[in-house]
Amino acid sequence: MSLNISDILNRLHINDTNDAFSTGSNWLSNADAAVKDIISPTDGKKIAAVKFAAADNYNQAVEQAQKAFINWRTLPAPKRGEIVREIGNALRDKKEALGALVSYEMGKSLQEGYGEVQEMIDIADFAVGLSRQLYGLTMHSERPQHRMYEQYHPLGIVGIISAFNFPVAVWSWNAMLAWVCGDVCIWKPSEKTPLTAIACQHIAQEVFKKHHIDEGVSCLLIGDREIGELMANDPRVPLVSATGSTRMGKSIGAAVGARLGRSLLELGGNNAIIITENADLDMSLIGAVFGAVGTAGQRCTSTRRLIIHESVYDAFKQKLVNAYKQIRIGDPLDENNHMGPLIDQDAVALYLDSIEKCKAEGGNFVVEGGKLEGDKYASGCYVKPCIAEVENHYKIVQHETFAPILYLIKYKTLEEAIALQNGVPQGLSSAIMTGNLREAEQFLAYAGSDCGIANVNIGTSGAEIGGAFGGEKETGGGRESGSDAWKVYMRRQTNTINYSKTLPLAQGIKFDL
Repeated sequence: MSLNISDILNRLHINDTNDAFSTGSNWLSNADAAVKDIISPTDGKKIAAVKFAAADNYNQAVEQAQKAFINWRTLPAPKRGEIVREIGNALRDKKEALGALVSYEMGKSLQEGYGEVQEMIDIADFAVGLSRQLYGLTMHSERPQHRMYEQYHPLGIVGIISAFNFPVAVWSWNAMLAWVCGDVCIWKPSEKTPLTAIACQHIAQEVFKKHHIDEGVSCLLIGDREIGELMANDPRVPLVSATGSTRMGKSIGAAVGARLGRSLLELGGNNAIIITENADLDMSLIGAVFGAVGTAGQRCTSTRRLIIHESVYDAFKQKLVNAYKQIRIGDPLDENNHMGPLIDQDAVALYLDSIEKCKAEGGNFVVEGGKLEGDKYASGCYVKPCIAEVENHYKIVQHETFAPILYLIKYKTLEEAIALQNGVPQGLSSAIMTGNLREAEQFLAYAGSDCGIANVNIGTSGAEIGGAFGGEKETGGGRESGSDAWKVYMRRQTNTINYSKTLPLAQGIKFDL
């Protein structure tokens, strides 16, 4: 497929050099700002440049967001939902251009780029419905002529720190829900993929401006870790939602916790698929390969480990080897390719280092990895997906490597397989492939998978927005997107109304004057 990147950038209001601080439609520069060139891992070419925000810009954004919150929270939730509906429709209009920019800036396949924009559209639709369902509960009081109920109120400013691998979707999970809940947002995207964030800010701000909404409802700050640290330590930001590495999440969580704020953490995954002797091997193959190779292994839900029953181990290993021979690697804007590049050459170096560490611990590579060379791979960011036979206790296997390295582990009993699946520090996504109902139920039971996501006969990646997304252990415990994840963006309040002519106390306490 031939796409004109210049036309795409123009349509999305991306210029040669972009200001990195936006409170709504006010794009502001810092005279002393550092300027960073944004290089596409697809072809190694400069896409545009971005000025980095600084501490003064951060404080301006917070002050603008605080002012915007005063009025935004008073708008009825269904009215806020109508505005989010229009933002979703604006994303529909720009889906092709924005999806292509996601693919070109980040390196994921064009279909995955389109899919990410569709995810934003879907969560906008979900948020519109949610805007009429921000429910509380009514309870019976033990005191006569009293009524008790609980309700939810907006928190205020929601700080969003997103990662490069989903440069826009994770922002939308937070922002769309936060907006209908009555919150305002300050977004710090990854400094590796800021242009898609700038494009989304332009799209949202046009809708807010049309409705004469204080555009501080949506603020954007492009910057390095300094901006994230300011946000984490700022008591004016009651909730910080951060997506990224476990190391980063521990730092954010500690800073927010020290001031008794709230953090929503979506961190690393070390996801496994258990393939039982009762699995459909052809179906399992699709889930395993897409999970391992999709987004070049740079999803938090990417399949890192396959735990395979000894009776089907050799047969399934051969299927994998044959399938990997068919994987087409190249320009992600070419829809014929399955896999694009890693995000940058630092990621390539980590990938190569992980391969060497795996070999040093005794890993046997049945599909060799390595960096791809030649004009087709001139950016230096393309690598081969690889497969290694390992033991679960290897240090490198216990670690999340953000690259297309798949580990094979053999097991005898389902209890052993579940223990292997759970035997890593992370707890995001998991899956079992089986046609046996008892095996499926055992995997989903309280003694089964310890992950936030547990699937049967589908892979570890590709979550739908209707369910709450997140994981346990070193994945951080946060929940975003669907179900009742909206509650984290609000504060709960219990109310008691006395409509009698006396004032009885709870628990039968007497206090007569």
